[in-house]
Amino acid sequence: MINILIADDDYHILELLRHYLQAEGFGVFEASDGKEASAILSKQQIHLAVVDVMMPNKDGFQLCEEIRKYYDFPVILLTAKDQLLDKEKGFSVGTDDYMTKPFEPKELLFRIKALLRRYQIVNAGKIHLNDTVIDRKSYEVHCNGKLLMLPMKEFELLSQLASYPDRIFTREELIQLIWGADFDGDDRTVDVHIKRLRGRFSDRTDDFSIKTVRGVGYKLEVNNK
Repeated sequence: MINILIADDDYHILELLRHYLQAEGFGVFEASDGKEASAILSKQQIHLAVVDVMMPNKDGFQLCEEIRKYYDFPVILLTAKDQLLDKEKGFSVGTDDYMTKPFEPKELLFRIKALLRRYQIVNAGKIHLNDTVIDRKSYEVHCNGKLLMLPMKEFELLSQLASYPDRIFTREELIQLIWGADFDGDDRTVDVHIKRLRGRFSDRTDDFSIKTVRGVGYKLEVNNK
């Protein structure tokens, strides 16, 4: 069974989401604040978390950072705030999606199911982007039936973005993930490598595209065919 953690200090939200999620066959774990959510994470296998930003003891941003540091599953931030700065902060701490209250429960279900599908890609040795295949074991990319060998950092950058389609990564996150905390350069290195990746694939395929999210970072989108 797929287990979903709901962390929200509003009892009515917990009750509403429990009803919809259990009706879809999900296991549901509930927490009324961030500390309670952390305790659940340490004891239960969770596959996705729906996290309210404004919670006592430990807020949603802090909980999201904790999940990103110690676990590997998708997070949806749920909040009454609709300010761009709040959304930017949410994505900077690693959320995969963001919904503003009041929300339509069925839309949240659609987003949950979409994220669960995407995260299944991460555990696979091969990432499929339509006809483009990224083999994380052999470090090869097959594009339209032809082998394409990328420099290591470009391969790692492409793999990272492709593992989480539609998730926005900040430049700082990508530096940490690809180059490491001891990297001496600046985040323009990411821009240079993104430009090179776009150049390598622009004339080869339209299976996917790497989008710039102004003022935040980058995300990979898989094109519908």
